[in-house]
Amino acid sequence: MGIDSCRLVHLPVVADPQGNLAVAEAEEHVPFPVARVYYVYDIPASAKRGGHAHRELEQVVFCLAGAMEMVVDDGGSRRTFRLEDPCEGLFLPPMVWQDIGGFAEGTVFMVLASARFDESEYIRDRDAYLATVQAVR
Repeated sequence: MGIDSCRLVHLPVVADPQGNLAVAEAEEHVPFPVARVYYVYDIPASAKRGGHAHRELEQVVFCLAGAMEMVVDDGGSRRTFRLEDPCEGLFLPPMVWQDIGGFAEGTVFMVLASARFDESEYIRDRDAYLATVQAVR
């Protein structure tokens, strides 16, 4: 897949004066069955998160409050996305390196993932990631 498969996912919104409702349905708005949902909060503005790639896992990352930057990289190209709209998420296919930073105060982000947590799914060493990507090309 690679960096060209990274794309913004826009969720439909039901507008209501009492509060808007955004809907994410697996395999319709999110391009895979959702097996895990997690969120990250109380993030210091100077935090650096991510710093890894997934072998087979697919994800969509939503910034529910605040703002953040995601830098995605496939070993050849690099692209930066700023997430700040809770109705807009970033789809991450397998084998895309992700670095997350540029957090605004009060940022909360949520991830919809295609599989349950499995540590062996992660590539956390940048050199090992680059070697794996080069071997596939």
